[in-house]
Amino acid sequence: MRVVFLCAFYALLGLALLPTGCFSGKNTAADSGKKRLVWSDEFNYTGLPDSSKWSYDVGDGCPNLCGWGNNELEFYTANRQENARVENGCLVIEARREKMGSRDFTSARMVTKQKGDWVYGRIEARAKLPKGKGIWPAIWMLPTDWAYGGWPRSGEIDIMEFVGYMPDSVFGTVHTDRFNGMKNTQKTGGLYSNSLSDDFHQYAIEWDADKIDFYFDGLKYHTFRNLREGTDAWPFDRAFHLILNVAVGGHWGGKMGVDESIFPQKMLVDYVRVYQIEPPATAQISKK
Repeated sequence: MRVVFLCAFYALLGLALLPTGCFSGKNTAADSGKKRLVWSDEFNYTGLPDSSKWSYDVGDGCPNLCGWGNNELEFYTANRQENARVENGCLVIEARREKMGSRDFTSARMVTKQKGDWVYGRIEARAKLPKGKGIWPAIWMLPTDWAYGGWPRSGEIDIMEFVGYMPDSVFGTVHTDRFNGMKNTQKTGGLYSNSLSDDFHQYAIEWDADKIDFYFDGLKYHTFRNLREGTDAWPFDRAFHLILNVAVGGHWGGKMGVDESIFPQKMLVDYVRVYQIEPPATAQISKK
């Protein structure tokens, strides 16, 4: 994996650090007037996540994709506050060491499919990450209608990925038929920060017909460009939905093993916001 690490020395760059609590504060991304807020969850309530905005992927992926295709160790639950809840202004996704089904861990994988699907725009979330060897949280996107075929032909956008055995590094990645992890050709950018599990940070992409830019606290650190060479290189002209999850183990997350003493572990999400680029694009969602 070719990863470019950028040191986030904010004082030298003149960038202000974001506050460290769940506050759902104003985001400057829309201040230019070129973007319009079209979907959000500020998590200003208590209890289960808003069912009008979120659904769940449930189970261990078996029999078709046991371990969700990544050899993951968790069982994903639905409508279970032990694994997904809103409290103190934050969404909490919690991975726990407990038996469920054939798995020894539980967690949650929340999706906006058919409740929030977009072509182009700015997608951002402010989050504080879990920590410890074997943990694998992500903020990412998959296609809603899989128009160009199964993974990776219809694409994947990883807005944020983090693995616990690399506690100071965060990654943004694109997968397509030509560029993907199975071929070790995925297009990845990385950024260094020593406070990923101690403070809240903003993770975002800005996506249009020409490119996908990846941001960390407003700093652009990676760009994937449309080469105009077909859908095997750029399938990103269809609607995608958002996924928030905390995996345990897996081919990447569990590469150095799993420290069972760290659990429970939580990813805290202050907000999720989607801004449409003006003029608004029309999502092409299959009605089948």
